[in-house]
Amino acid sequence: MPKVVGIDLGTTNSLVAYVDDSGKPQIIADKEGRRLLPSVVHYSKEKGLLVGESAKALLIPNPENTIYSVKRFMGRGIADVEEDLSLLYFSVAKGSEQVIRFNLADKELTPPEISALVLKELKKQAEDFLATDVKQAVITVPAYFNDAQRQATKDAGKLAGLEVLRIVNEPTAASLAYGLDKKDAGIIAVYDLGGGTFDISILNLKAGIFEVLATNGDTHLGGDDFDQKLINLLISEIKERFGLSLQGNAEVLQTIRRFAIELKHRLSQEERAAIEIDLGDYGSYQREFTRAEFEELIRDLVERTIAPCKQALKDAGLKASNIDEVVMVGGSTRIPLVRQRVKELFKREPHIDLNPDEVVALGASIQADIMTGHRKDMLLLDVTPLSLGIETIGNVMTKIIHRNSTIPASAHEMFTTYVDGQTGVDIHVLQGEREFVADCRSLGRFTLKVPPMPAGMARVEVKFLIDANGILNVTAKDVRTGKENSIDVKPSYGLSEEQVEQMLMDSIEFAETDVIERLLVEARNEVDSVLRASAKALETQAAKNLSSEEREKIDQAISELKKATEGKDHRVIRASLKAFNEVSHHLAELMMDNAVELALKHKKVSEI
Repeated sequence: MPKVVGIDLGTTNSLVAYVDDSGKPQIIADKEGRRLLPSVVHYSKEKGLLVGESAKALLIPNPENTIYSVKRFMGRGIADVEEDLSLLYFSVAKGSEQVIRFNLADKELTPPEISALVLKELKKQAEDFLATDVKQAVITVPAYFNDAQRQATKDAGKLAGLEVLRIVNEPTAASLAYGLDKKDAGIIAVYDLGGGTFDISILNLKAGIFEVLATNGDTHLGGDDFDQKLINLLISEIKERFGLSLQGNAEVLQTIRRFAIELKHRLSQEERAAIEIDLGDYGSYQREFTRAEFEELIRDLVERTIAPCKQALKDAGLKASNIDEVVMVGGSTRIPLVRQRVKELFKREPHIDLNPDEVVALGASIQADIMTGHRKDMLLLDVTPLSLGIETIGNVMTKIIHRNSTIPASAHEMFTTYVDGQTGVDIHVLQGEREFVADCRSLGRFTLKVPPMPAGMARVEVKFLIDANGILNVTAKDVRTGKENSIDVKPSYGLSEEQVEQMLMDSIEFAETDVIERLLVEARNEVDSVLRASAKALETQAAKNLSSEEREKIDQAISELKKATEGKDHRVIRASLKAFNEVSHHLAELMMDNAVELALKHKKVSEI
């Protein structure tokens, strides 16, 4: 039977795993026994295409043709990654405004194409070990990856010749691996700090069911940022001590990057570490660092992980004291300061018994095993990180699926037309937490054609479906005619981590003013509909039966209603609406009597 593997496509390293015949998840090593595959790709006319360790070896001698940390660019546009691009030693191809392409010698490759090369290498590694074809895989992504980033990951799998059965959140995969020997019910916090991303997930574990209660994180925070802090310090001190500017010297900069990574690793194990960098004719840079110095340097980055943890707890309706277990995932959790702050936040010793580099891949292999039907004792329930909805009258964001809803998920709502004779309904799909379109992110648009009819008569059902991979499909259907149109939301690039964080912070900060403004817009919309309906009613035969006094009161109420809508107090508008409804009550009765009379006449004609 064909094997389905689990893959952790990481920023720094990637791994592949499978579940053996005894039901135990295993990491698949290469022929040299290496379990981690560096997520590095090199291409040059001299060396050809190289992936993994052989490519990593060329980071220093040939940095312009060697790409690393490509995961940070998956599903993102130039505007999202300008800060990152300034730190790269490889170049971006021209015309990369929408989809980033990197130059590798005479080739131009997108992030999914580069990731596909890493996946192909893992596929081959698995096939060599298992002595069979590997065509299907479960691939993990950070929990905070948006639709575009998830789709880019699926595209990479397809380019590598893999059918991606499911995209799984990395913290959730880790919880599966952790659940193998921890079957007790409880609330688990999974703190995942990798090479380029940070995730926190709060999970409820009960009777083999893993339910994600809340998730949060930062898609732009990880070990690479710790490295960059050390790199900047080394560059600054070398410039100060030797008067040597290293900007533009790619080979020396990569050498410094290697030393910085080595220094980070050593200071995570030791209290002190010395380095020496040969600067050629300029001499030698020598320096001893203490762990305390390193921790002070990265303290602000570590603190950036704490706010999402607190927000995830709030979203789950929990306090830190409600957490039963804390699991640490990702190579960067080896840093003592990280472990210390997590312990302080959750007031308990975090679990570090599983290899933080391997636990995600092991969990992915378990999910693969579940999907093949071999394992029936576990169920995986994920959540969507941001609310999804559509634009409605008044530039209002109407949420259809709320953030932290369990996925796969579907929801639908009924809408109608706003003006007479409308022949199309524009469906504008949005993502965000605010009340108005301008404050949310546009995911896509499409139009559903409807037959012309009076305003409010059309019935349009809008359905949102998020599949198990977190990818959204939106369908709009005219209930009367059965016609429908749909869109798979696959934007060319996604949200930056700052945008995600800002969306959530703004939704809290502006909650009160947003709601007040929305109530105002909704009141004005209702007045607009009432005034249009009233204008038609006053032109009918029934209106002629009103007394002059009644007509005068209605005209006066209409005038006051129009004046109220010019103000900004929704309560005043509602009060005016109530007053209008009271004075126009007799008109409504006359309209109803007239409608009944016409219906009876029509019935008599039909009977004859």
